[in-house]
Amino acid sequence: MSNLLPNLEAYWMPYSGNRYFKKNPRMYKEASGMFYTTSTDQQVLDGASGLWCCNTGHCHPKIVEAVQKQAETLDYATAFQLGHPTIFEMADKLVNMAPDGMTHVFFSNSGSEAVDTALKIALAYHRARGEGHRTRLIGREKGYHGVGFGGISVGGMSPNRKMFGALLPAVDHLKHTHNLEHNAFSVGQPEWGGHLADELSDILALHDPSTVAAVILEPIAGSAGVLIPPVGYLDRIRKICDEHGILLIMDEVITGFGRTGASFGTKRFGVQPDLMTIAKGLTNGAVPMSAVGTTGTIYDALMEGPPGMIELFHGYTYSAHPLACAAALATLELYENERLFDRAAELAPYWEDAVHSLKDGKNVIDIRNIGLVAGIELAPRDGATAARGYDCFVRCFEEGLMIRQSGDTAALAPPLIIEKTEIDRIIEILRNVINGLD
Repeated sequence: MSNLLPNLEAYWMPYSGNRYFKKNPRMYKEASGMFYTTSTDQQVLDGASGLWCCNTGHCHPKIVEAVQKQAETLDYATAFQLGHPTIFEMADKLVNMAPDGMTHVFFSNSGSEAVDTALKIALAYHRARGEGHRTRLIGREKGYHGVGFGGISVGGMSPNRKMFGALLPAVDHLKHTHNLEHNAFSVGQPEWGGHLADELSDILALHDPSTVAAVILEPIAGSAGVLIPPVGYLDRIRKICDEHGILLIMDEVITGFGRTGASFGTKRFGVQPDLMTIAKGLTNGAVPMSAVGTTGTIYDALMEGPPGMIELFHGYTYSAHPLACAAALATLELYENERLFDRAAELAPYWEDAVHSLKDGKNVIDIRNIGLVAGIELAPRDGATAARGYDCFVRCFEEGLMIRQSGDTAALAPPLIIEKTEIDRIIEILRNVINGLD
């Protein structure tokens, strides 16, 4: 690839300051293992797994080989009334890796599509059981569930919502659990805050629980700045849902595939979902793909009518795309063969000590961690929320480290192949950058 840049104007970049970027571009041209290479040949250590997705590192030879081989033999096949062997093999492996009770998977192409799919399945399930009056959905403040209309509606990040009007009706939100007064610098799960789950009972009393179809939560609110659930919080949410026949959807798009030190966040926290959304680490980011896992109870409830009839009128042109299936199967095999979930759990204590060593950094007001994920929250500048966080992101990049910025929080989620020396390098760069910010 030439170091000469193309015309940048035609591309409307997502979640980006387009005007500023096009005057100050930051461009990658290659990636391998733990590192990106920029258009100016700078090596950048990936502290964010791309966008929470490249858990096995970049351009893993096994994934590259699987995608290349698939492209040479079957480039595309519709999933409507037809199939190909790789998808069935991969689905079986995924179900065996998933939390207990997840017996079936429905495939889509992004976390956003997976969320909207899960919401639709929840509504369809209740209708199939003669409870079509269950139409209300409950999300949480600071929750992120993608950018489809369903996901934005149940999500609770105000910048994602404010430009798009009323969105879906019959949606309510739990309060978030982020509380610096009680939980700042908690190591792992905060001890304070489990009682906040009881607000769900208050919301149900307001709306009548018989009208509620599902509650959707992230095990860890990743895009909001790595908000770790308080001890007992998720268990209490599960119990309240069970008491009222409400489905619990766990959004594992970020927390899936080893990020928490377990295969999935729900396994780490010991909470059984009815539906779960996954993406990102499913294919290591190599080819877009996502999935919704469901219990056998939900699947069986929708298997109605004559055998040849479509049971669920939902799907996508690229559902179960052959290249995505090949990438996913290779990725799942890597997780097993290279013991990457165990590796994440083994590295977690070293990671924990390393990130909390930044506690005395300039303007650091909180550090949150679990598994191989962390958030370092900086005090906002007066009248300029997120400005200090953005400067941290840019300066880290200039120093050879990619982080994820969420407001004034530096979010970290490195590939599971990271070495201790690379953890040390991440912390060294962050310390120097943070202490150099005004």
